[in-house]
Amino acid sequence: MTLLVPNVGEARMLKLILNNVSQEDVILKLYKNNVTPAEGDVASDYTVADFTGYASLTLTGASWSFTTGDPSYASYAQQSFTSTAGGQSQTIYGYFVVQASSGILLWAERFAGAPYAIVNNDDAIKVTPYIELA
Repeated sequence: MTLLVPNVGEARMLKLILNNVSQEDVILKLYKNNVTPAEGDVASDYTVADFTGYASLTLTGASWSFTTGDPSYASYAQQSFTSTAGGQSQTIYGYFVVQASSGILLWAERFAGAPYAIVNNDDAIKVTPYIELA
């Protein structure tokens, strides 16, 4: 599936690019409801995963790598969400990224081949955050 920047994320990114709002870290979250990202989405449209061992992850601004070109993009080291208990049954459909303080949804992506099941201890979902501006 293609990464989608919803309307609220587009507006926030423009304000950040133009230094209209203070910068803040972003939070990477997995979602467990069967939703396909859409333009009108807000963060509350996504149900955050809650399997044992799950924790949302803060992506700090200084740890992003930026590449200027055609297209320009930013990437972050692979992040892992790992179950710490067996006997669970949770389906994960994708991930979304929000600002740490404002909670504004910046972007979301449904996993190709979703959903993925978290059932056993040490089941893991890995995400490499990446955003491209063409």
